[in-house]
Amino acid sequence: MKRRDLFKGGALAFLGGALISPYDTIAGLAPKQKLGKTAKNIIFLVSDGMSLGTLNLASMLLERKNGKTSNWLSLYQQQGKVTRALMETASANSLVTDSAAASSSWGGGVRVPNGSLNVNADGSENMPIWQKFKKAGKSAGVVTSVMATHATPAGFCVNSKKRSDEAGIAKKYLELGIDVVMGGGLENFDAKLRKDKQDVFADYTKKGYAVCKDRQSLLAHTGVKQPVLGIFYEDALPYAIDRASEKELAEKVPTLAEMTKQAIATLSQNKNGFVLQVEGGKVDWAAHANDTPAALYDQIAFDEAIAVAIEFAEKNRDTLVVVTTDHGNSNPGLYYGSKADKNFDRLQKFKYSNNWVLNGIGKSTSASQLIERIEFAQGYAIKEEDAKAILKHYEKLDEEGLYNPYKLPYKQYAQIQSEYTSVGWGGIQHTADYVELAMFGPGSELLKPFVKNIELHNLMLEATGVMV
Repeated sequence: MKRRDLFKGGALAFLGGALISPYDTIAGLAPKQKLGKTAKNIIFLVSDGMSLGTLNLASMLLERKNGKTSNWLSLYQQQGKVTRALMETASANSLVTDSAAASSSWGGGVRVPNGSLNVNADGSENMPIWQKFKKAGKSAGVVTSVMATHATPAGFCVNSKKRSDEAGIAKKYLELGIDVVMGGGLENFDAKLRKDKQDVFADYTKKGYAVCKDRQSLLAHTGVKQPVLGIFYEDALPYAIDRASEKELAEKVPTLAEMTKQAIATLSQNKNGFVLQVEGGKVDWAAHANDTPAALYDQIAFDEAIAVAIEFAEKNRDTLVVVTTDHGNSNPGLYYGSKADKNFDRLQKFKYSNNWVLNGIGKSTSASQLIERIEFAQGYAIKEEDAKAILKHYEKLDEEGLYNPYKLPYKQYAQIQSEYTSVGWGGIQHTADYVELAMFGPGSELLKPFVKNIELHNLMLEATGVMV
C-alpha cells in the first residue's frame, strides 16, 4: 500500500535562539552525515498537553468507530518511513514545563523559566526560530485552535517576559511580518474588546494582510498570494466535538485541518520555502478539565491536520514534518473492568463536551434537568445523588484548575463520568513525562531516539541549511 493511500477516508472523515552555530555538534543530533536532501519547508505540529494516553485513546476511538487508526499511529506502522523519539520536556526552572517555556525551548533553543517567551532569567533574549527563517527569506506562519497569541505559537515568533501579554503579542506578529496568523483571540485584535481600543485588525489591513473573521472568508482566500490574519472567535475556538454538533459554529469556525490547508496554500507560494507551526491547543485545555470527550475529539481534529501536512509533504519531498507535544497533561487512560469496552464505545456517540454540559447549568437547575442534559449530550443517565453532588458546587463555585475561571466542577464530573466510559485521569496539571516525537522527510535522519526539547531548534536549522 502506498503511504498516501492511508489518509483516504481515515480520520479526515470522522468530524466533518541560541547563539550557537546550528552546525556545532550538540547532544541529540546524530553524528554528522550528509543529508539526502535539504528541507525547504518545515511543518511543525504540536498537540499541546498530549499525554501518551490521549494519543492512544483517540486512536482507539477512531479504530473502533470506523475501522481506521489515527494518522499519527498509521505513520508508526510503516517501518522505516518515520523517525521516532522520546523527548524530555523540562524548563529552566522546573522538571514540569508550561507551554511558554516548552515552545521557547524549540523556538529559542534555550530553556527559559516557565511563563516567559524566549527571555532568560537574567533578562537576555534568544532569537525565535521563525525570525531566523524570515531573515533567510522564508515565509512563516502559526495556526492554533486556541488564541493565536497564546504561548505555543508565540514561542516560535516573539520575545516577551510574560506570556500573558497577548495584546502585545498580537502587535508583535505584525511588526515581525509573520505571514500567516490563525486561531481565536478576538479580544486581542478587535478595538471594541482591547483595553487600549486600538484597532489591530485595521493595522494588519494597512500592511496588506487579508483579514478573515469566519470560515467562508478563509476558504475563499485559497491561492491568493497575500499574508493572512484569520481570527475566528473570542478566546479559544470551540471544542471540536461541540463545533461538530452546532450548525452555526460549523459554518463560522474553520477546523484545524482547514486552517492548516489554507496556511500551507498561502505560505507555499514563496519560492524560498516556508515554516509553519500548527497547534492543537485545546487538547491541553481539555486535559486540565479532565474532559474526556473534548480531549479525544480535539486530538482527532489535530490528527486531521497531520493528514493535511503529510499529504503536502508526500507531494513536496523537500518538506520536513515534525509531530509532537510540548508536555503531558493529567495522564488519562482506559482502566480495566468487565464493561471497559462497552463503556469506552459510548464515546462514539457523544455529541457534546463536559464543558458544554457544565456551562449550561446553574443554581436553578434541578437534578432531573441535569440528568436529562447529560443524557442528551452524552447518552447515559447519571444517578440522582451524583447529579445533586454536581449541583451543590453551583451554590458556591469552588473547584480549582487552570482554564477554569468559573470554578466549575470539572474534576468531580469526570470522576462520575468514568463509571460510564471507564476512562480515568491522573490529575489536572502538566506532567514531566517524556513525550512522543515523530519526524518525516528530509532532516528526520538527524533525530536520535532520545532528545531534549531544546535540541530541535538546531536540528531544524541544520535540516534546512539555514545558518543565522
